[in-house]
Amino acid sequence: MNAQVSDARTAPVATWQIVGAMSPEERAAWRLADIQNGVSAAERGVDKIPYAVGWYVACYSDEIAIGEVKPLRAFGKELAMWRGEDGKVRIIDAYCKHLGAHMAYGGKVHGNMLECPFHAWRYDDEGSVKEIPYARVIPPQAKRPCGGWPTEEGSGFVWFWYHPNGEAPQWDRIDFAEVGSPEYTAFDRYEWVVHAPLQFLAENSADVAHFLYVHGTANLPDAEVKFDGINRTGLVKAKMGTPKGEIDGRITNANVGPGQAWTRFSGISETLLIAGMTPIDNDKVRVRFAFTQPKEQAEGPMAGLARALIRDIIKQFDQDKVVWDRQRFVERALICDGDGPIADFRRWYYQFYVEWNGGNGPQALAAE
Repeated sequence: MNAQVSDARTAPVATWQIVGAMSPEERAAWRLADIQNGVSAAERGVDKIPYAVGWYVACYSDEIAIGEVKPLRAFGKELAMWRGEDGKVRIIDAYCKHLGAHMAYGGKVHGNMLECPFHAWRYDDEGSVKEIPYARVIPPQAKRPCGGWPTEEGSGFVWFWYHPNGEAPQWDRIDFAEVGSPEYTAFDRYEWVVHAPLQFLAENSADVAHFLYVHGTANLPDAEVKFDGINRTGLVKAKMGTPKGEIDGRITNANVGPGQAWTRFSGISETLLIAGMTPIDNDKVRVRFAFTQPKEQAEGPMAGLARALIRDIIKQFDQDKVVWDRQRFVERALICDGDGPIADFRRWYYQFYVEWNGGNGPQALAAE
């Protein structure tokens, strides 16, 4: 059998006519660039979609050092984050209560507090002013906690909690033993800015039919999706193409809330993908993919296939991005048999929209 017949890798599809024409350098730039000839969030019907409650990625842990201050745009707000002398990362609203300076530009760390570059007002992690070096009295309104974002670290990331009413975290994240293990590789990292609300990306896990038409799979995969309170789990059984033919593959994916998602691949190479997807604005999401694999596979005789698996996952996300960047929100989607459990997914996902849920936050299942 010749190589052309035995090679079972993903066939070219329509979206690849756009992305596949780019050089690797052009594609890397395209993943983060503004889109050309885009339309407004209102025209796409995404301007009124709320942000979903949950834990989200602020950055990788190694991207912010002790004593460093960095800006963060998330959930339609300007934020400032810093790592104090105690090693802890803190995040607060970026604008100083005094005269509105953006504290992530020129601000500095003072002990464990953030010092405003304009008049050196010093803030704690609750957004409360604790010191004004030149004043005898701190105004009572400045002392009031306001604008602090609960922050944690785990699995190589800095995480922060979002709730539109500023309520405390309502569930715990989970961490992964593979991250940092001497038996697993360091993260292989990729990043995108997708011009869409997070719901579009999340809904992909329930959309079975798109695998055939966007990703060029040989057939519709056998997929299972389960919902349990704030948790969602999925299992996809599919023939995975390799240069040596098809291999039976299993893709297990899961969420704890909308902001913490991960996928495990088996069949070609055991692979853990941690996906950090953080809304920037109504129509923009920053996506970070972090892969880790067993070193004995990633650095052994199967190394070529292990690397090829990651390349194919990245390729598929590029294909999806072509659609997401210009997709319009259809609130009453016309679902047909074979689409997958998209309606069930939306019922699960909408529980995290506090504004659409009577202000009560996540419930067991939201009303359809």
